[in-house]
Amino acid sequence: MIFGIHIRPTTESMDVRELARRIEDAGFDALFLPEHTHIPTSVGTDHAEGADWLRACMLMFDPFVTLGAVAAVTERLLLGTGVCLVPQHHPITLAKTVATLDVLSGGRVLFGIGAGWNRPEIANHGVDPARRFAVMREHILAMRRIWTEEEPAFAGEFVRFDPIWQWPKPVQRPHPPVLVGGEGPRVLDRVLEYGDAWMPNDHPGLAERIGELQRRAVTLGRAPVPVTVFATPPDPAAVARCAAAGATRCVFNLPSAPVDEALAALRRLTS
Repeated sequence: MIFGIHIRPTTESMDVRELARRIEDAGFDALFLPEHTHIPTSVGTDHAEGADWLRACMLMFDPFVTLGAVAAVTERLLLGTGVCLVPQHHPITLAKTVATLDVLSGGRVLFGIGAGWNRPEIANHGVDPARRFAVMREHILAMRRIWTEEEPAFAGEFVRFDPIWQWPKPVQRPHPPVLVGGEGPRVLDRVLEYGDAWMPNDHPGLAERIGELQRRAVTLGRAPVPVTVFATPPDPAAVARCAAAGATRCVFNLPSAPVDEALAALRRLTS
């Protein structure tokens, strides 16, 4: 079992570069950063996740710029998106961003993806929220082609481009691992079609679904699919349960908080 950290860095939280160095020194293998380009005011302030969560989402940094800064001050730490909201990006641009980060970091990118839950946010990007999963699928298929072909072209419902040249190609071959987020009824279909790993939140029935995923992978002639479990409770029993279920990585949340609170939370995880 390996372990990662998930945080929402903002101007009000501990400097993410220093925190990343501490996370690497503590032996964690990966840092995951989330994405919200904005929060529509229609979401409201009385959100189920709480006021602190909402404020962090409103203020959070761009994940790719931030991970580039983290790459510059770390040596081994894997750089994860948790998750990149793929339908809110153009795939040609996003392919270059991910590949550039992979090259500059020496092949350390974990490309965690999701279609998004915030329907007004998705709509503000010109995407029909009801079609977001279909859009994500085409975007990833197009990006995989850009990463792996010399003169890629793509013709789909949402993405269409004639043969193009685009470099850099990622250091990781054939491309950075695509970790498909979510726990919905069709998520395993997505993992097996265009993903390299599954990245669910910890949830009831996890063991049964990991078992289903691996049985289906065998049927397709695939190797066992790595599973990264987000929002793992920070206690040994939860880690043991995830390990018994077949997870390969547990990811713990750190608060979006000033230095004293953030480091105290990190110490609790390592004690």
